[in-house]
Amino acid sequence: MDVIERIEKLRKERNWSVNNLAMEAELTQSSVASIYSRNTPPKIDTLQNLCNAFGITLAQFFMDDEQVELLTEREKRLLSAYRGLTADKQQALITLIENS
Repeated sequence: MDVIERIEKLRKERNWSVNNLAMEAELTQSSVASIYSRNTPPKIDTLQNLCNAFGITLAQFFMDDEQVELLTEREKRLLSAYRGLTADKQQALITLIENS
């Protein structure tokens, strides 16, 4: 997989300019532009910022498009809350949901 092509594809899917991408990723415009001009994949922390802007994880970034399932904000909040629970509470929540 070409990392820069993947970034470009995700950017175009959102109809973002390079400047929009930089703003959404909380990066400088020159940082994002240099990825394209140097044709060099970004460092992992920069890629993480880009993934955050796209609303995907690093793992999802490297998956085939067919494998990527984007979460809604509500689903992200639910998953985040679930991860903060103890194992017993996680199991209790799963049981509650499965029995509803």
